[in-house]
Amino acid sequence: MVLNLVDAFAACGYGVDLLAIRADSAHLGQLPAGVELIDLGVRHSGLAIFPLARYLRRVRPAALLAAKDRAIRAAVLARRLAGTSTRIVGRLGTNLSAALEGRAGVSRWLRVAPMRWIYPSVDTVVCVSEGVREDTARLTGLSAGQLTVIRNPVVTPRLASLAAEAVDHPWAHGAEVPLILGAGRLTEQKDFDTLVRAFAIVRRQRPARLVILGDGRLRGRLEARIAELGLGEDVALPGFTPNPYAWMARASLFVLSSAWEGSPNVLTEALALGTPSVATDCPSGPREVLAGGRFGPLVPVGDAEAMGAAMLATLADPLPGPTLRSAVADYHRDASAAAYLAALGLGSANG
Repeated sequence: MVLNLVDAFAACGYGVDLLAIRADSAHLGQLPAGVELIDLGVRHSGLAIFPLARYLRRVRPAALLAAKDRAIRAAVLARRLAGTSTRIVGRLGTNLSAALEGRAGVSRWLRVAPMRWIYPSVDTVVCVSEGVREDTARLTGLSAGQLTVIRNPVVTPRLASLAAEAVDHPWAHGAEVPLILGAGRLTEQKDFDTLVRAFAIVRRQRPARLVILGDGRLRGRLEARIAELGLGEDVALPGFTPNPYAWMARASLFVLSSAWEGSPNVLTEALALGTPSVATDCPSGPREVLAGGRFGPLVPVGDAEAMGAAMLATLADPLPGPTLRSAVADYHRDASAAAYLAALGLGSANG
Protein backbone atom coordinates (compact mmCIF):
# COMPACT_ATOMS: atom_id res chain seq x y z
CA MET A 1 0.00 0.00 0.00
CA VAL A 2 2.87 2.36 0.73
CA LEU A 3 4.33 1.66 -2.70
CA ASN A 4 0.96 2.44 -4.29
CA LEU A 5 0.95 5.79 -2.48
CA VAL A 6 4.56 6.49 -3.49
CA ASP A 7 3.62 5.83 -7.11
CA ALA A 8 0.67 8.21 -6.87
CA PHE A 9 2.72 10.94 -5.15
CA ALA A 10 5.32 10.71 -7.91
CA ALA A 11 2.55 10.94 -10.52
CA CYS A 12 1.46 14.20 -8.85
CA GLY A 13 4.94 15.62 -9.44
CA TYR A 14 6.47 15.19 -5.98
CA GLY A 15 9.99 14.02 -5.33
CA VAL A 16 9.76 11.10 -2.90
CA ASP A 17 12.43 9.54 -0.73
CA LEU A 18 11.51 6.01 0.35
CA LEU A 19 13.38 5.39 3.61
CA ALA A 20 13.79 1.64 3.97
CA ILE A 21 14.81 -0.52 6.90
CA ARG A 22 14.84 -3.60 4.67
CA ALA A 23 15.76 -2.36 1.23
CA ASP A 24 16.06 -5.96 -0.03
CA SER A 25 12.31 -6.58 0.30
CA ALA A 26 10.71 -8.75 -2.38
CA HIS A 27 8.04 -6.08 -2.76
CA LEU A 28 10.50 -3.42 -3.94
CA GLY A 29 10.59 -3.69 -7.69
CA GLN A 30 11.37 -0.91 -10.11
CA LEU A 31 10.41 2.41 -8.52
CA PRO A 32 8.88 5.21 -10.60
CA ALA A 33 10.81 8.27 -11.75
CA GLY A 34 11.20 10.82 -8.99
CA VAL A 35 11.43 8.20 -6.22
CA GLU A 36 14.75 7.51 -4.52
CA LEU A 37 15.24 4.44 -2.34
CA ILE A 38 17.37 5.23 0.70
CA ASP A 39 18.59 2.35 2.84
CA LEU A 40 18.82 3.55 6.45
CA GLY A 41 21.43 0.86 7.08
CA VAL A 42 19.69 -0.81 10.02
CA ARG A 43 17.55 -3.93 10.38
CA HIS A 44 15.08 -2.76 13.01
CA SER A 45 12.97 0.38 13.29
CA GLY A 46 14.20 0.96 16.85
CA LEU A 47 17.70 1.44 15.45
CA ALA A 48 16.52 3.86 12.75
CA ILE A 49 16.22 6.90 15.04
CA PHE A 50 19.76 8.22 14.55
CA PRO A 51 20.04 7.72 10.76
CA LEU A 52 16.55 9.16 10.38
CA ALA A 53 17.50 12.21 12.48
CA ARG A 54 20.55 12.76 10.27
CA TYR A 55 18.31 12.53 7.19
CA LEU A 56 15.81 15.07 8.60
CA ARG A 57 18.60 17.56 9.43
CA ARG A 58 20.20 17.18 6.01
CA VAL A 59 17.17 17.05 3.71
CA ARG A 60 14.45 18.84 5.74
CA PRO A 61 11.55 17.25 3.81
CA ALA A 62 8.16 18.95 3.67
CA ALA A 63 6.51 16.01 5.41
CA LEU A 64 7.19 12.46 6.58
CA LEU A 65 4.79 9.52 6.37
CA ALA A 66 5.64 6.82 8.92
CA ALA A 67 3.89 3.63 7.95
CA LYS A 68 3.70 1.45 11.10
CA ASP A 69 3.60 1.80 14.88
CA ARG A 70 7.32 1.33 15.48
CA ALA A 71 8.17 3.58 12.52
CA ILE A 72 5.91 6.28 13.99
CA ARG A 73 7.75 6.12 17.30
CA ALA A 74 11.12 6.28 15.56
CA ALA A 75 9.99 9.27 13.46
CA VAL A 76 8.84 11.32 16.47
CA LEU A 77 12.05 10.66 18.41
CA ALA A 78 14.18 11.37 15.34
CA ARG A 79 12.43 14.71 14.77
CA ARG A 80 13.11 15.71 18.38
CA LEU A 81 16.75 14.74 17.99
CA ALA A 82 17.07 16.57 14.67
CA GLY A 83 15.39 19.72 15.96
CA THR A 84 13.36 20.13 12.77
CA SER A 85 9.68 20.95 12.27
CA THR A 86 8.91 18.31 9.62
CA ARG A 87 5.22 17.39 9.68
CA ILE A 88 4.78 13.75 10.69
CA VAL A 89 1.79 11.67 9.63
CA GLY A 90 1.55 8.15 11.02
CA ARG A 91 -0.31 5.32 9.35
CA LEU A 92 -1.76 2.38 11.28
CA GLY A 93 -2.80 -0.62 9.24
CA THR A 94 -3.94 -3.19 11.80
CA ASN A 95 -6.24 -3.60 14.78
CA LEU A 96 -3.62 -3.69 17.51
CA SER A 97 -5.90 -4.87 20.31
CA ALA A 98 -6.79 -7.97 18.30
CA ALA A 99 -3.14 -8.55 17.37
CA LEU A 100 -2.13 -8.38 21.06
CA GLU A 101 -4.94 -10.61 22.32
CA GLY A 102 -3.53 -13.47 24.34
CA ARG A 103 -0.23 -11.68 25.03
CA ALA A 104 0.95 -11.35 28.62
CA GLY A 105 0.07 -8.13 30.42
CA VAL A 106 3.67 -6.90 30.46
CA SER A 107 4.02 -7.54 26.74
CA ARG A 108 0.83 -5.59 26.01
CA TRP A 109 1.94 -2.73 28.25
CA LEU A 110 5.33 -2.50 26.55
CA ARG A 111 3.59 -2.16 23.20
CA VAL A 112 0.79 0.22 24.18
CA ALA A 113 2.43 2.53 26.75
CA PRO A 114 4.88 4.10 24.24
CA MET A 115 1.94 4.89 21.97
CA ARG A 116 0.30 6.91 24.78
CA TRP A 117 3.55 8.80 25.38
CA ILE A 118 4.64 9.41 21.79
CA TYR A 119 1.51 9.63 19.62
CA PRO A 120 0.38 13.05 20.97
CA SER A 121 3.44 14.46 19.15
CA VAL A 122 2.30 13.08 15.79
CA ASP A 123 0.57 15.72 13.67
CA THR A 124 -2.04 13.28 12.32
CA VAL A 125 -2.60 9.53 12.67
CA VAL A 126 -4.20 7.91 9.62
CA CYS A 127 -6.20 4.74 10.30
CA VAL A 128 -7.09 2.41 7.43
CA SER A 129 -10.59 1.62 8.71
CA GLU A 130 -13.15 2.85 11.22
CA GLY A 131 -12.39 -0.23 13.32
CA VAL A 132 -8.70 0.69 13.50
CA ARG A 133 -9.61 4.30 14.37
CA GLU A 134 -11.85 3.22 17.25
CA ASP A 135 -9.21 0.81 18.53
CA THR A 136 -6.43 3.42 18.27
CA ALA A 137 -8.52 5.99 20.14
CA ARG A 138 -9.06 3.51 22.98
CA LEU A 139 -5.38 2.55 23.17
CA THR A 140 -3.82 5.99 22.88
CA GLY A 141 -6.41 8.42 24.25
CA LEU A 142 -5.98 10.60 21.16
CA SER A 143 -8.83 12.95 20.34
CA ALA A 144 -11.06 12.59 17.30
CA GLY A 145 -9.27 15.56 15.71
CA GLN A 146 -5.93 13.74 15.79
CA LEU A 147 -7.26 10.64 14.02
CA THR A 148 -8.54 10.31 10.48
CA VAL A 149 -9.67 7.38 8.33
CA ILE A 150 -8.28 7.06 4.80
CA ARG A 151 -9.06 3.96 2.78
CA ASN A 152 -6.10 2.02 1.44
CA PRO A 153 -4.96 2.78 -2.14
CA VAL A 154 -5.78 -0.73 -3.29
CA VAL A 155 -7.30 -0.26 -6.75
CA THR A 156 -4.50 0.94 -9.02
CA PRO A 157 -4.28 1.62 -12.77
CA ARG A 158 -2.10 -1.51 -13.10
CA LEU A 159 -4.55 -3.87 -11.43
CA ALA A 160 -6.45 -4.81 -14.60
CA SER A 161 -3.29 -5.41 -16.64
CA LEU A 162 -1.73 -7.53 -13.88
CA ALA A 163 -4.96 -9.52 -13.59
CA ALA A 164 -4.81 -10.25 -17.34
CA GLU A 165 -1.36 -11.86 -17.14
CA ALA A 166 -1.05 -15.60 -17.64
CA VAL A 167 -1.01 -18.08 -14.75
CA ASP A 168 1.25 -21.09 -15.21
CA HIS A 169 -0.89 -23.64 -13.40
CA PRO A 170 -3.42 -26.11 -14.83
CA TRP A 171 -6.09 -25.25 -12.25
CA ALA A 172 -6.26 -21.67 -13.51
CA HIS A 173 -7.60 -22.79 -16.89
CA GLY A 174 -11.14 -24.00 -17.45
CA ALA A 175 -14.15 -23.36 -15.26
CA GLU A 176 -15.49 -26.90 -14.94
CA VAL A 177 -14.10 -27.20 -11.38
CA PRO A 178 -14.47 -24.08 -9.20
CA LEU A 179 -11.20 -22.55 -8.01
CA ILE A 180 -11.25 -21.15 -4.45
CA LEU A 181 -8.45 -18.78 -3.51
CA GLY A 182 -6.83 -17.62 -0.27
CA ALA A 183 -3.78 -15.35 -0.07
CA GLY A 184 -1.47 -14.08 2.65
CA ARG A 185 1.37 -15.02 4.94
CA LEU A 186 1.09 -18.49 6.45
CA THR A 187 0.75 -17.23 10.03
CA GLU A 188 -1.74 -17.41 12.90
CA GLN A 189 -3.26 -14.09 11.83
CA LYS A 190 -4.47 -15.43 8.48
CA ASP A 191 -5.86 -18.65 10.03
CA PHE A 192 -5.67 -20.74 6.87
CA ASP A 193 -6.25 -23.82 9.01
CA THR A 194 -9.91 -22.77 9.29
CA LEU A 195 -10.04 -22.22 5.52
CA VAL A 196 -8.69 -25.72 4.87
CA ARG A 197 -11.21 -27.26 7.27
CA ALA A 198 -14.01 -25.26 5.62
CA PHE A 199 -12.81 -26.41 2.21
CA ALA A 200 -13.09 -30.01 3.38
CA ILE A 201 -16.79 -29.33 4.04
CA VAL A 202 -17.20 -27.85 0.54
CA ARG A 203 -15.33 -30.76 -1.01
CA ARG A 204 -17.75 -33.25 0.55
CA GLN A 205 -20.62 -31.48 -1.24
CA ARG A 206 -19.14 -30.72 -4.65
CA PRO A 207 -15.95 -30.76 -6.75
CA ALA A 208 -13.67 -27.80 -6.03
CA ARG A 209 -10.01 -26.86 -5.72
CA LEU A 210 -8.25 -24.60 -3.22
CA VAL A 211 -5.11 -22.54 -3.81
CA ILE A 212 -3.48 -20.58 -0.97
CA LEU A 213 -0.87 -18.07 -2.15
CA GLY A 214 1.87 -17.05 0.24
CA ASP A 215 4.54 -18.49 2.46
CA GLY A 216 5.41 -18.49 6.14
CA ARG A 217 6.47 -20.46 9.16
CA LEU A 218 3.17 -22.38 9.45
CA ARG A 219 3.53 -24.07 6.05
CA GLY A 220 4.44 -27.42 7.59
CA ARG A 221 1.49 -27.35 9.96
CA LEU A 222 -0.86 -26.44 7.11
CA GLU A 223 0.50 -29.22 4.90
CA ALA A 224 -0.08 -31.67 7.76
CA ARG A 225 -3.70 -30.54 8.08
CA ILE A 226 -4.24 -30.93 4.33
CA ALA A 227 -2.85 -34.47 4.46
CA GLU A 228 -4.89 -35.32 7.58
CA LEU A 229 -8.11 -34.32 5.77
CA GLY A 230 -7.16 -36.21 2.61
CA LEU A 231 -7.17 -33.06 0.48
CA GLY A 232 -3.74 -33.36 -1.11
CA GLU A 233 -5.07 -33.70 -4.66
CA ASP A 234 -7.34 -30.66 -4.38
CA VAL A 235 -5.22 -28.12 -2.44
CA ALA A 236 -2.11 -26.32 -3.71
CA LEU A 237 0.31 -24.05 -1.84
CA PRO A 238 2.37 -22.40 -4.61
CA GLY A 239 4.20 -20.05 -2.19
CA PHE A 240 4.84 -16.35 -2.65
CA THR A 241 3.78 -14.92 -6.00
CA PRO A 242 4.46 -11.33 -7.06
CA ASN A 243 1.20 -11.24 -9.02
CA PRO A 244 -1.72 -12.69 -7.05
CA TYR A 245 -4.16 -10.66 -9.15
CA ALA A 246 -3.97 -13.01 -12.12
CA TRP A 247 -5.07 -15.79 -9.76
CA MET A 248 -7.85 -13.63 -8.29
CA ALA A 249 -9.27 -12.84 -11.70
CA ARG A 250 -9.55 -16.56 -12.47
CA ALA A 251 -10.94 -17.67 -9.11
CA SER A 252 -14.58 -18.61 -8.66
CA LEU A 253 -14.39 -17.51 -5.03
CA PHE A 254 -11.99 -15.63 -2.75
CA VAL A 255 -11.97 -16.36 0.99
CA LEU A 256 -10.47 -14.22 3.75
CA SER A 257 -10.10 -16.39 6.86
CA SER A 258 -8.19 -13.94 9.09
CA ALA A 259 -8.39 -13.76 12.87
CA TRP A 260 -7.69 -10.03 12.70
CA GLU A 261 -6.92 -7.35 10.11
CA GLY A 262 -6.78 -3.58 9.78
CA SER A 263 -8.26 -3.20 6.33
CA PRO A 264 -7.92 -6.43 4.31
CA ASN A 265 -6.31 -5.44 1.01
CA VAL A 266 -6.59 -8.87 -0.61
CA LEU A 267 -10.36 -8.85 -0.03
CA THR A 268 -10.60 -5.37 -1.53
CA GLU A 269 -8.51 -6.46 -4.53
CA ALA A 270 -10.67 -9.52 -5.12
CA LEU A 271 -13.83 -7.40 -5.14
CA ALA A 272 -12.19 -4.86 -7.45
CA LEU A 273 -11.62 -7.71 -9.90
CA GLY A 274 -15.25 -8.84 -9.60
CA THR A 275 -14.44 -12.04 -7.69
CA PRO A 276 -17.18 -13.26 -5.28
CA SER A 277 -15.87 -13.32 -1.72
CA VAL A 278 -16.46 -14.67 1.77
CA ALA A 279 -14.75 -13.23 4.85
CA THR A 280 -14.51 -13.64 8.59
CA ASP A 281 -16.14 -10.88 10.62
CA CYS A 282 -12.81 -10.17 12.29
CA PRO A 283 -11.58 -6.93 13.82
CA SER A 284 -11.37 -4.96 11.70
CA GLY A 285 -12.19 -4.11 8.11
CA PRO A 286 -14.11 -6.96 6.44
CA ARG A 287 -17.46 -5.73 7.76
CA GLU A 288 -16.71 -2.28 6.31
CA VAL A 289 -15.47 -3.59 2.95
CA LEU A 290 -18.44 -5.96 2.55
CA ALA A 291 -20.94 -3.36 3.85
CA GLY A 292 -22.15 -5.59 6.66
CA GLY A 293 -22.57 -8.60 4.37
CA ARG A 294 -24.23 -6.85 1.44
CA PHE A 295 -21.33 -7.70 -0.90
CA GLY A 296 -20.43 -11.10 0.55
CA PRO A 297 -21.08 -13.27 3.60
CA LEU A 298 -19.41 -12.56 6.94
CA VAL A 299 -18.75 -15.55 9.20
CA PRO A 300 -17.43 -15.88 12.77
CA VAL A 301 -13.66 -16.15 13.20
CA GLY A 302 -12.49 -19.76 13.41
CA ASP A 303 -15.88 -21.24 12.50
CA ALA A 304 -15.14 -23.76 9.73
CA GLU A 305 -18.77 -24.96 9.56
CA ALA A 306 -20.12 -21.44 8.96
CA MET A 307 -17.34 -20.66 6.48
CA GLY A 308 -17.95 -23.87 4.52
CA ALA A 309 -21.68 -23.14 4.32
CA ALA A 310 -21.02 -19.57 3.15
CA MET A 311 -18.58 -20.82 0.52
CA LEU A 312 -21.11 -23.31 -0.83
CA ALA A 313 -23.88 -20.68 -0.90
CA THR A 314 -21.69 -18.14 -2.70
CA LEU A 315 -20.49 -20.65 -5.29
CA ALA A 316 -24.12 -21.55 -5.97
CA ASP A 317 -25.35 -17.95 -6.29
CA PRO A 318 -22.51 -15.42 -6.78
CA LEU A 319 -23.08 -11.68 -7.02
CA PRO A 320 -22.34 -10.16 -10.46
CA GLY A 321 -18.95 -8.59 -11.08
CA PRO A 322 -20.16 -4.98 -11.52
CA THR A 323 -21.93 -5.13 -8.16
CA LEU A 324 -18.79 -6.38 -6.45
CA ARG A 325 -16.59 -3.74 -8.10
CA SER A 326 -18.93 -0.99 -6.93
CA ALA A 327 -18.22 -1.99 -3.31
CA VAL A 328 -14.63 -0.68 -3.41
CA ALA A 329 -14.97 2.70 -5.14
CA ASP A 330 -13.46 4.47 -2.10
CA TYR A 331 -10.33 2.33 -2.32
CA HIS A 332 -9.03 3.69 -5.63
CA ARG A 333 -5.42 4.80 -5.51
CA ASP A 334 -5.83 8.41 -6.61
CA ALA A 335 -8.65 9.12 -4.15
CA SER A 336 -6.59 7.67 -1.32
CA ALA A 337 -3.44 9.53 -2.35
CA ALA A 338 -5.29 12.85 -2.49
CA ALA A 339 -6.50 12.30 1.07
CA TYR A 340 -2.97 11.42 2.22
CA LEU A 341 -1.54 14.53 0.56
CA ALA A 342 -4.09 16.63 2.41
CA ALA A 343 -3.15 14.95 5.70
CA LEU A 344 0.52 15.65 4.92
CA GLY A 345 -0.33 19.34 4.43
CA LEU A 346 0.35 19.17 0.71
CA GLY A 347 -1.67 19.50 -2.48
CA SER A 348 -1.18 18.29 -6.02
CA ALA A 349 2.23 19.50 -7.22
CA ASN A 350 1.01 19.35 -10.81
CA GLY A 351 -2.01 21.44 -9.88
